[in-house]
Amino acid sequence: MQASLLKIRINHEGNTALGPGKIELLQHIAQHGSISAAAKQMRMSYRRAWELVDVMNRCFDQAVVVSSAGGSHGGGAQVTEFGQALILAYQQILQKSAQAAADELHLITQHLKKD
Repeated sequence: MQASLLKIRINHEGNTALGPGKIELLQHIAQHGSISAAAKQMRMSYRRAWELVDVMNRCFDQAVVVSSAGGSHGGGAQVTEFGQALILAYQQILQKSAQAAADELHLITQHLKKD
């Protein structure tokens, strides 16, 4: 059973601390070294991407993403070591959840309508 069938969100004090979109954003930031480039890759505004990063950084006791201001050489952003650990932990949660619920997921998915 594919883990992508499951969408898990980790909530904290009324905010989604982590979820599939935030994990994807972190992966793009890690790949491109930029919130702006990650936002473009995901077809979202820079402002929205920045807000998502801000929520993550406020939800956790360590920075998930650190950024430097623009300027003549441009800014940038990096997913911290802690942020990288969150990505891995989230992926493992999805995998383990899908494995633990494989029989139930099979029952549900075998009865989904086909196009």
